[in-house]
Order: sequence, then C-alpha cells, then structure tokens
Amino acid sequence: MAFDNEVLLSLYRTMVVIRRCEEQLARSYQAGAITGACHTYIGQEAVATGVCAHLRVDDAVFSTHRGHGHALAKGVPSRELIAELFGRTTGCSDGRGGSMHLFAPDVGMMGTTGIVGPNILQATGAGYSFQLLETDRVSVAFFGDGGVGNGAFHEGLNLAAIWQLPTLFVCENNMYATEVPFSYAARNTDVASRAAGYGMPGIAVDGNDVLAVAEAAQAAISRARAGDGPTLIECRTYRTRGHAEGMQDGGYRTEEEVNDWKARDPIKAFAARLLERDAIEPQALEQIDREVAGQIEEAVEFATNSPWPDPDTVTDHIFSEGG
Repeated sequence: MAFDNEVLLSLYRTMVVIRRCEEQLARSYQAGAITGACHTYIGQEAVATGVCAHLRVDDAVFSTHRGHGHALAKGVPSRELIAELFGRTTGCSDGRGGSMHLFAPDVGMMGTTGIVGPNILQATGAGYSFQLLETDRVSVAFFGDGGVGNGAFHEGLNLAAIWQLPTLFVCENNMYATEVPFSYAARNTDVASRAAGYGMPGIAVDGNDVLAVAEAAQAAISRARAGDGPTLIECRTYRTRGHAEGMQDGGYRTEEEVNDWKARDPIKAFAARLLERDAIEPQALEQIDREVAGQIEEAVEFATNSPWPDPDTVTDHIFSEGG
C-alpha cells in the first residue's frame, strides 16, 4: 500500500511529537512537576500513530494507563496534555484527571483508564451505538498483553463479532504486564490467533513499523466502516522505559533485551526509510524535529504558567445537581 510523501511526513511528525512529549514528561516527573502516575509510551509510538492516522474526529478511541500517545495521535494538543499532568485548569480534563484520566471528546478521545480491560467493553459499546445510529463511525480499543487475560477481552470480542460491530481491537503486546512476562501469564502468546475463535480477522504486525501498522489499520477501519465487522490487530512492540516513572526497571528483564529493542527504535527506523525516498530530503525531517522541539517547549511554558484549579470547585462534576 503506497502512501504519498505528505502522509509519510505526517506519520513521522506524530511519532516525534509523542516521543518528545513523553521525554519531557519524564523530565518533569523527575523534577517534581508531576504528581501521581506517569506511564510513558516511549518505544511504542508507531502503534498509536499508524492506527489514528486513519481515524476521523468523530471516531472514538478508548485507551489505557499508557495512553499519552493515543491522546496525542488522536488530536489532543501537547499543551493540553502536559497541562493536565501538571494539574492545571488548561489541561484536557481541567486538571482533574491526570495521566490516567485524559478525556477529550471533542477529538474523539474518550478516556484513558488505570483499570485493565474496561476500555475493551467501552469501545464495543460505542461500536454498538454507532451501528444503532446507522453511521459509519468506528470505535477503537487499545490494550496491552495484560488485558488479554481479562474477561472483558472475551466479552468484548465475542459481542462485537456476533453483532458485526464497527470496532477495532488493538493489542499493544509489549511482552510485559507491569513486570510479569506475557510468556508466563499465557500459554498462547499469539494474540492475533485468538481472533479465529470469535470468527473475526486477526492480524499480527511489527508494532515498531509504522507503515505495517498503518496498512493493517487502514484495512480494518475500512472493513468496519463498510459494515463488515471488527478486527483484532496485535502490534508486537516494546516499551523501553520502566512500567511507570519512579519505578525501578530491573529484575524482570535484562539490559541486553532492552538494548536490543532500543536498536529497533521505530522513529529512527522510519526516518531511515524516508531518506531512501528521492523526494524526501534530510532537511524535511530536521525541520519537523525543530518545530516539534519548539512546540513541546511552548507547551511546558503554557502548562507551567496556567492556573491551578480553584479549591471551591472541588465538588464540581462529582454529583448531579437539581435532584
């Protein structure tokens, strides 16, 4: 499947935005500017980028605790994401949600969650509503290999299959659920093969290859829009930082393994492929790198200078008013 240069450069830009934003968030966490959880997406940028490149604003994405990349790829501005983690009122959830409760329905980002599995069911429900409304909208559930062992995985895929819902299930298999190897938690680690049990297509792709992800996602989203039902895509990838900022990253995986995956960096690999094309010059990538660096710098300044929530609003959005 061929993508023109404009699309290719857009994919590169999205991945760089995610990477630079996450690197900044890691630094901000270490500096004490972020409290609470902060699970970075470094190493997995190709997945969110490849999938969301084919989604419309009115399509719905349901994400996980490691959801910054999904939010950015779906259209949440970096300044609103960083402000949210800084706890400021200009954040996408008004500073009330933090890393694991990013919510931006205006761009179809329907939430991140620290609970494993419910987003699979939420995406299935959204697909059902789109079907009832007779639209061609699509819902997407991102989840990790740890989510495959949750009952929600069976329930969501089974229901989506029997009702032919326009839902895309994207498993980001990064080999570990926190610190538990997937090879220990499951006898069948071939997630894509499980789709056959539900009568839906199951596709396994290199999750560090943004073009492979984009091609698989484009086909699956087209099927969903046409009313041909759901697809399970397994993206085999790897997070190169610890499970969360502030957690030690030793004892459950080797330094050699981490370094091997760092050598397969999805951004560097894609940049190298782009430069093989005669129509794309190194200056084009360098310009994107500079623009993104400036964007993230501005976003941090914006977040730092934004106001804290007014304590008098602490009960807002908690209970309904008026009985």
